[in-house]
Amino acid sequence: MAFRLAPTAASQGFRLETHDSVGSTNALALEHARAGDPGKLWVVSKKQESGRGRRGRAWATPEGNLAATLLLVPGCELRLAATLGFVAGLALADALDAVVPQGRIAIGLDGGSEGRNRFELKWPNDVLASGAKLAGILLESAMLEGGRFAVAVGIGVNVVAYPEDLPYPATSLQALGANCNAETLFLALSDAWSENARVWDEGRGLAAIRKRWLARAAGLGGEVAVRIDGNVVRGVFETIDEDCRFVIRDDDGSVLTIAAGDVHFGAVASARV
Repeated sequence: MAFRLAPTAASQGFRLETHDSVGSTNALALEHARAGDPGKLWVVSKKQESGRGRRGRAWATPEGNLAATLLLVPGCELRLAATLGFVAGLALADALDAVVPQGRIAIGLDGGSEGRNRFELKWPNDVLASGAKLAGILLESAMLEGGRFAVAVGIGVNVVAYPEDLPYPATSLQALGANCNAETLFLALSDAWSENARVWDEGRGLAAIRKRWLARAAGLGGEVAVRIDGNVVRGVFETIDEDCRFVIRDDDGSVLTIAAGDVHFGAVASARV
C-alpha cells in the first residue's frame, strides 16, 4: 500500500512527497522551503535515519513506523504559528481514533478506556496511550526572504516498534494490539489535519483548539513535576492558558505559567526527576 492524501486534503491544495527512507523529514521539508516551496506539502517516510525530537534529542523511526512532516508557510505571526503543535496533537489523536476501532483495544491513562479518551495529549507535544508515549511532535522554523517564515510540523508515530531504553514508558500501535500500518494512519492524519487546521484558522480559532486540547489532556488536575533548565517545579496541573502555556498551582497556592519544560505525571512527579 502506498502513502496517499485524503480527498479532503487534496481538494484543499495539499501535496505529498513520499520516501522509503530519509534522513529527517523535518530537515528535508525546510530545505524545500528555502528553495522556494510555497508550503502545504507533506513529506512522509516509513523510516528515518536521523530523526530529531525536542531539545536536540534523537527520535528513532525504524522501518514501518511513521515519520510525517507538514511544511507550511503561514500568514500569521510566529507566536501563533508556535501553537500548530497543538493542532498536530489533536489531528493525530483524531486520526488514531479513526483507524483504531472502538473495542479493539481499551486504553487510557490508567489502562482503561471507560469514560476517558483512549489517546491523550501530554503538554506540549506527545500523544499517550495507557500513559506511555506513542507519538511525538516537533515544530521547527526557518526564516525566508521578505520577512516570511516556514514551519515544519514533524509528527513521529510508533506504529510497529518503540524504543525500550528510555527514562519513560513508550509503546506502539502493534504492541497495543492495533492492526494498523503507517500508510493507513497517514491517510487519516491528512484528513484530520484539514479539519483541525480549519478550526485553528491561522490562529484566529486558537480558543477552540485550546478547548479541544484540554478535553484530551493527560494528567489534568493531577500532580506534576516540570523540569525547566535543570530546575524542577511541582504542583497541580490546572490548565493551559490562552497562549497554550502550561499552568500549575504549587503547594503555596501560587500559580505558575510555564512556556517550555519537560512534564512528568503521577509517581514520577513525586520522585526525583
